[in-house]
Amino acid sequence: MSIEPGDTPSKARLLRTILWGTITAALAGLAIFWALDNYLGNGSKAVRYSGEADIRSEFSLIDHTGQEVTQADYADRWQLVFFGFTNCPDVCPTTLAYMASVLDLLGKDADQVAPIFITVDPERDTVPVMAEYVSAFHPRLIGLTGTGAQVAEATRNFRTWYERTEDDSAPDGYFMAHAGHIYLMRPGGEFEAVYQEGGQPPEALAQEIRKKL
Repeated sequence: MSIEPGDTPSKARLLRTILWGTITAALAGLAIFWALDNYLGNGSKAVRYSGEADIRSEFSLIDHTGQEVTQADYADRWQLVFFGFTNCPDVCPTTLAYMASVLDLLGKDADQVAPIFITVDPERDTVPVMAEYVSAFHPRLIGLTGTGAQVAEATRNFRTWYERTEDDSAPDGYFMAHAGHIYLMRPGGEFEAVYQEGGQPPEALAQEIRKKL
């Protein structure tokens, strides 16, 4: 992909993140496995866990339309939750595309699922940025941002991990290392299971979710 003088800022941004992705892919992979082992305690490379855990969907954030929301706004649906950031070069776009495939496979049953993308980079991921980003993946996808404190509180409640690392070669001079798993939360916000894109085909996850609805 090359950028021509008439290309949009979105295309330029996409190219920049793809090029930078070759530098950070290995680090992102290490972060994912570290976070899974540290917070879920499964001690292996298996990226699926189900059962009881002290993980809860509890947050106060702003959605991509500018509305203040909490977990109560989605309490009537199952939640499929992923943490990431819009400048993420690899894990985030592939995982969100995977979630979009799951939603398409669910068909009408997708009405019973709230697909949520929570940024770990609220400094850059403002409401307009989130709105543009989530619209590229699926019309049902919900993007959530907020203050740094609000995002930190949400990550604590989900027992997930992220870290800002300064790097002159990264967009804006820093990148966000973060865990890459997908949470399935019950209506009401209780933990049901955690998955990772690539751990099972989207057809398998859609079938598993449908059985729980």
